[in-house]
Amino acid sequence: MRHADRTVGGGPAGDAGSVNVVSGIGGPPTGGVRETAARYALLPLRIFLGVTFVYAGIDKLTDSAFLADSGAGSIGQLMSQVRDTSAVPWLVDQALNAPSTFGYVIAFGELAVGLGTLFGLLTRLAALGGALISLSLWLTVSWQTEPYYYGNDLAYLMAWLPLVLAGAPYLSLDTVWSKHRRRQNSQLFT
Repeated sequence: MRHADRTVGGGPAGDAGSVNVVSGIGGPPTGGVRETAARYALLPLRIFLGVTFVYAGIDKLTDSAFLADSGAGSIGQLMSQVRDTSAVPWLVDQALNAPSTFGYVIAFGELAVGLGTLFGLLTRLAALGGALISLSLWLTVSWQTEPYYYGNDLAYLMAWLPLVLAGAPYLSLDTVWSKHRRRQNSQLFT
């Protein structure tokens, strides 16, 4: 029997009475070290990505040179530089139509994604937003990086995917909200 397939309850894995011990979803935690580690495995990733994206958003919003349409260190200059080497030049062209606006959209997007991830609020949606930001940066800014694994945007994209799939089942506002809704629903039917 593999560790991830262990269940607790009245039947085999997948039975309505069983609880997945590793994820802890559906029942009380069992308290073992492995189960606790598995339960909180995504927490360091959430903290890292959340803090990084909040920092990136604030950094962009407080850098007047970055938010300018043109000039040294501006989003406009960056987009102009990567346009011909980008995998999706049409996307860069859209950004070049209003570089400053695009810079604000990216900055506020990073800030929203980071805060959502840190607080575990609409975590899957926040992680999807982070993945899309990372994908767009990889296809534009990091695309010309040789070899590809030197570009960090691809690594960020891959780091977001577990949070897109799993969300934030622990230490999150999503969990508090879910428990509150379940309590309200159970009171409706009692």
